[in-house]
Amino acid sequence: MGPDHPHYLQSFELGGEARHLQIARLLDCTTWSGAGPGLMDAVTKGAMQAGKPVGGFKVGKEAGEWTASNFHPYLPLETYLTCRFFSARKHGLIDCAVRNDSCDRTAVVALPGGVGTLDEMFEILALIQLERIGSELPVPFLVMNYDSFYKKLLDFLGDCEDWGTVAKDEVASLWKICDSNSEALSYLAEFYDLSSIDKRVHEVNLKSTHGIVS
Repeated sequence: MGPDHPHYLQSFELGGEARHLQIARLLDCTTWSGAGPGLMDAVTKGAMQAGKPVGGFKVGKEAGEWTASNFHPYLPLETYLTCRFFSARKHGLIDCAVRNDSCDRTAVVALPGGVGTLDEMFEILALIQLERIGSELPVPFLVMNYDSFYKKLLDFLGDCEDWGTVAKDEVASLWKICDSNSEALSYLAEFYDLSSIDKRVHEVNLKSTHGIVS
């Protein structure tokens, strides 16, 4: 998805540029991503324009093609790692989401994506389900369902419940499906008990550490 795609623009806003729609400002956090093209690029650029720190775990092979260089086109070398395998990228991203202190305000955010995104989504889902994510405190997991992008996937999981392969309502309890950026921000404000604070990001001034957008 290129810069002109609506989902790119929404991801850019969620990452940082639109002051009232950005997770980085609400949680005062670092934005971590797969440091690749498409929506990963959107959230990275959004957070950078907002003046927030960014980092990434880049894979040397994107969309079935080895990249010409292991270097990111614009991120400083010290802000990202290049991985050969997706497992290393996933491990790094999950580590960034861990909360071991009440001051840590993090979130895992799944944007519309392909096979790699689905791989990451279901690994994180399973780790949360089995309480193996390695976090002392709960980590909110949001799925951005722009334009009902994940509708058929959610329908399939509903079918799994009907067949008895997935426990009734279990998956729904593990993540939050959000149709818009404002819904995601409202959910995070409630999750971190920020509801008494004006949700407009420029009025939020809280101490925290990392966040993750993937």
